[in-house]
Amino acid sequence: MPVVPYAVDRAIATLTLDSPANRNALSARLVGELSEGLQRAAADPDVRAAVITHAGRTFCAGADLKEQAAEGGPEQGTKRMLALLRAIVELPKPVLARVDGHVRAGGLGILGACDLAFASADATFAFTEVRLGLAPAIISLTTLGRMDERAASRYYLTGETFDAAAAARSGLITEAADDLDASLAAVCEALRACSPQGLAETKPLTTAATVARFAADAAGLQALSQRLFESDEAREGILAFLQKRPPSWAPPTTS
Repeated sequence: MPVVPYAVDRAIATLTLDSPANRNALSARLVGELSEGLQRAAADPDVRAAVITHAGRTFCAGADLKEQAAEGGPEQGTKRMLALLRAIVELPKPVLARVDGHVRAGGLGILGACDLAFASADATFAFTEVRLGLAPAIISLTTLGRMDERAASRYYLTGETFDAAAAARSGLITEAADDLDASLAAVCEALRACSPQGLAETKPLTTAATVARFAADAAGLQALSQRLFESDEAREGILAFLQKRPPSWAPPTTS
């Protein structure tokens, strides 16, 4: 069974992240199938836009840390992530995100890469990298341009969990929707009325700054992400996370 099923309904392609065993983490298989689905949507002249949604309570948990260890390090995973974000940004059709659950770390990079993002009141978000000895390096390419500078500083630096209303205020998502599917349906209906040429020529006007950031900074940020994943501090942070214990740098609890 695919981990990213693909379906088309009235000119809208839907790609569903469906890998519950690892909370839709960015495994090689999930990234590969998502990338293939996006290219399939791009090549179909009858498709106007693509929607990325999810099964289960987690949209995307970020990097697949267990697979990364099995691959012998972070190089392949960080390169896959970079290529996926670039593919979403450069796709010649709008890409929308539908979020009805939790989004962490690299999952936020996907939201930032999407042209529009809608979330329910139950959705939660967190840039958790800083708590693991890492930094939101690659995903800064797609999130810093979306977010208010003060909000980005707070959530990047603290790793706090925030809700859909805060995500909308920050600019990370388009709308914190009372009725998620109704809000998404209204925008999809508007996109169905748009011409393929109009969409293909208009999207680059909105993504030009992000494309420029990729050209200037992508290689350096991928190298930074890889270096941090390979560091002793990150190894301790990731191990503590997997073992569900405080990392060595955590202050002692008070009585």
